[in-house]
Amino acid sequence: MLAILEVRLRGAYRLHLRFNDGVEGVVDIAEVIPFEGVFARLRDQREFDKVYADPDWGTISWPGNLDLAPEPLHNRVRRYPVSP
Repeated sequence: MLAILEVRLRGAYRLHLRFNDGVEGVVDIAEVIPFEGVFARLRDQREFDKVYADPDWGTISWPGNLDLAPEPLHNRVRRYPVSP
């Protein structure tokens, strides 16, 4: 089962992710999700910066039960590498 083990902030909406299969890289979350609806509050960089790797679910999460599944992020890291 694919899981995110570590997340590090890399600037405005960019995250460095490390997965349990050894894949790692940077994802620009602004290219992945619209900051609308339940994700609207993440437009505020202070809220976005509260991101953490949830060890129970293998996702990246934010307080308030917001999370993103690892699979699409893993695919993005592998297909569209972003410079650190």
